[in-house]
Amino acid sequence: MAAAGLLALTALLQPVAARAAGPVPPAGTGHGAEGDHHAGSGLAAAGHGPTAGPAAAAAVRGLDVSGHQGNVDWTAVAAAGASFAYVKATEGLTYKNEFFAQQYNGSAAAGLVRGAYHFARPDTSGGAAQADAFLAAGGGWNADGRTLPGALDVERLSQDAPVCYGLEPGAMVAWISAFTERYRQRTGRYPVLYTNTGWWSQCTGDSQAFATTSPLWIANYNGTAHPLPKGWPAHTLWQTSDRGPFPGDQDVFNGSEQDLRTFANGDYTPPPTSDWPLLAQGSRGPQVTAAQYLLNGRGAALEADGAFGPATREAVAAFQRSAGLTPDGVIGPKTWQALIVTVRSGSDGPAVRAAQHLLNSHGATLQVDGVFGAGTRDAAVAFQKSRNLGADGIVGPATWKALLS
Repeated sequence: MAAAGLLALTALLQPVAARAAGPVPPAGTGHGAEGDHHAGSGLAAAGHGPTAGPAAAAAVRGLDVSGHQGNVDWTAVAAAGASFAYVKATEGLTYKNEFFAQQYNGSAAAGLVRGAYHFARPDTSGGAAQADAFLAAGGGWNADGRTLPGALDVERLSQDAPVCYGLEPGAMVAWISAFTERYRQRTGRYPVLYTNTGWWSQCTGDSQAFATTSPLWIANYNGTAHPLPKGWPAHTLWQTSDRGPFPGDQDVFNGSEQDLRTFANGDYTPPPTSDWPLLAQGSRGPQVTAAQYLLNGRGAALEADGAFGPATREAVAAFQRSAGLTPDGVIGPKTWQALIVTVRSGSDGPAVRAAQHLLNSHGATLQVDGVFGAGTRDAAVAFQKSRNLGADGIVGPATWKALLS
């Protein structure tokens, strides 16, 4: 899509969230109150977000909503390009989303493939009991081609609550197993598991017990779905941001529109995904800084400030035109692979600055001076060893990809 087309699309999409907002239910009181949590609460509690994530025009895009979004204008959401939605149904044993019927049935009526999710409360009752409550409230599944399997949202509750709900990893794995097995017994399918890698590692001890049964819905707001929890070779769904053109959180499905229908009807194996980050206007962080340095090496004159603003978008689009790529102003795998430059001992310039900045983001303490000397080579070797890459001290495609992940 041309840069002007992307701007036009953005202008079209932005009003959707405003039109979709309905009454907002009162917030819970204290971290133990049920109902005030949604998919992504854990990232917010850990200090990740809010962010405005990238919207890849070619991706199969969707959203997830809870009672916080109230009544949603699903006709507008569908017109803006959403293909699927997840709707919060329940939390714990007692909370039910009062807007569930409007959100769940309305999304289906507008043509979206939709599913329901349950916010786990391992601190209040057992996993099997919560699966039963979820199913009783509308969280079931049937092979009608428009219903996604139910999802279990398991993440941190809030900043002032115990990260792992007071459970040891073994007990947490047992709780999740009780929920997923009860759901499978009653529906014939395992539920999707929504989580983030940091929480999963800490609270389940990097358990791989569910990687061959439950599809993964990963939350990561840093421009890439990676790293994934151990055991899963690929994600099925990726929550990219807690804000964007659609109401609620923004999501991407790992596959085509036909794959989405296949997933709704039954088993689907998502393709392994590139861990090149996806960056667009609104993105921030070391990946953006590296991109700005690399763009400067291709003739741009950007301030390498780590903020992807209009000037960076224009520089990306200009580079894409020069490289024969679609000038959409979004940095995805093809643009990264065209943009990177192999650097090694003796190299200098903006690409070296990009590599030095990324090495520092992974723990090095280099001066970002654009000169690839002995210190930069040593840092590159140390990083390569940490990622089981060939430790040759040359920053080529595989090392760039690892640095950017």
